[in-house]
Amino acid sequence: MTLQALTPVNCAGLLQPGCSLLQLDGEILLFGQKGWPKRSCPTGIFGVRFKQSEMKLRAISFSNDSCYLPPLRCPAVCRLDPYDGLPESYLIHGGRTPNNEISSSLYLLTMDSRGCNRKLMLKCKEKELVGEVPGARYGHTMSIVQSRGKTACVMFGGRSYMPAGERTTERWNSVVDCPPQVFLFDLEFGCSSAHTLPELSDGQSFHVAIAREDSVYFIGGHSITSDSRPPRLFRLCVELLQGSPLLSCETLDFGLSISSALITRTGPGHKYIVLGGYQSDSQKRMECNTVILDEKGIHIEHLEPPKWTQDIIHSRTWFGGSARDSCILLAVPTEGRPSQPDVHYFYHVSFQQEKESNEEEGTQACSQESTDYDNSTPLEDSEELYFGREPHELENSSDDEGDTYNEEDEEDESQTGYWVKCCLGCQVDPNTWEPLYSTELYRPAMIFCSKGEEGHWVHAQCMELSETLLVKLSQGSKKYFCLDHGGLPYQEMTPPRQIIPVKRTPMKVKERNGSLMFKMSPAKKSFFKRLFD
Repeated sequence: MTLQALTPVNCAGLLQPGCSLLQLDGEILLFGQKGWPKRSCPTGIFGVRFKQSEMKLRAISFSNDSCYLPPLRCPAVCRLDPYDGLPESYLIHGGRTPNNEISSSLYLLTMDSRGCNRKLMLKCKEKELVGEVPGARYGHTMSIVQSRGKTACVMFGGRSYMPAGERTTERWNSVVDCPPQVFLFDLEFGCSSAHTLPELSDGQSFHVAIAREDSVYFIGGHSITSDSRPPRLFRLCVELLQGSPLLSCETLDFGLSISSALITRTGPGHKYIVLGGYQSDSQKRMECNTVILDEKGIHIEHLEPPKWTQDIIHSRTWFGGSARDSCILLAVPTEGRPSQPDVHYFYHVSFQQEKESNEEEGTQACSQESTDYDNSTPLEDSEELYFGREPHELENSSDDEGDTYNEEDEEDESQTGYWVKCCLGCQVDPNTWEPLYSTELYRPAMIFCSKGEEGHWVHAQCMELSETLLVKLSQGSKKYFCLDHGGLPYQEMTPPRQIIPVKRTPMKVKERNGSLMFKMSPAKKSFFKRLFD
């Protein structure tokens, strides 16, 4: 069990109370923020990277067919493991926006694809519910239950604004506990049903919900009505029968007095660690507990907490989330210290045993090690020009403030052959390579050739490109081809032919000075004179 201080790299202001941490396709995602300042990243979802004692964020893009996902604080987040051929995904319901608007929408977040530089792209779809639909709320929970070969989602708790008919000027934005109803979602057809149980008589928010098979356990929680955190523990059993589902609830005696706790899973089994939270409005809960779910029920055991620092002990609030199994990202405010430029202190809490931690580090080191060139220059972060991104990645990319090039963003070298897979006449030797451009530090600049199976990377030096042309090409969204596949880089699509419009000059009436004069003979003049007289 270790507690390590982290140094945020230009991202401390993005983590605020109420944010959520997701784990999708092996990556840690931060959700619930407005977006990267001064960046073209409207999604508000970022990939979290830990490297030694530093923490970095990287903007995550959405696919073109995704819906808008607002920045939600304290939503109900539920992970869906792959089943019936469906990929791993997350359900997100409710939440509170920075503008104090409470949402009632349900979103499904999945992985769409990965770019050529393994940059993750997500897809977000809003799911419509029919039947007894839950209202807008935040601070509630969602859990997945499985019974009789079926899968459903259980939602409970939360708080919302006072009903419109009960609002006054002084209590216009006052919040109340939602009615203690249990909502059951059918994920296939989107049907929702509400259930009232006599054991659940009071509303509760910011509790802990853990599920195993057909049972969901609700631990702790805060009640606005009594302004208390009683040591509650409920076991909800759901049977998904052919007709209507059957729900039953049981009250257990050995609960925890806790709210807003952080929870992380310790492995593939149903073993969890509960950390942090509050015992009262002015007292944090500094203890840790291990929660185990098995066939007999639930077991809660005391766990020795890490050695807290003075900043954590004396702070009034703290927040965070699960950063992979047995790991928690913890944040405490700096309490307005002028000497501290960041808003929060960040810590990485690991509950792994020392042996497991060493084995994991050794496995990661072996997976990142290249066996082709043992004496090659180590691959470090650099300000190297990076090319070959897809158009959407160029639009959402950035060049400063911590979103610099990272070797972890590259594909596995054993698969791509960074130093090997190039053009036929490659002139770059990894053992004797020296920077050719001023923008190169530890790696040569490369360009992506779109020709062939899945394309390949080519060194810019082998392309005989000048640094000026290299910078110019990096600012566009074109597809490039190496010397073996079409010569100098060019755009794949022929630009549309410009049709010069025909210039048409409007006709102008010639200006005439004086009156019109007709030439007539003396006989005609005499005739017209007699006619009009």
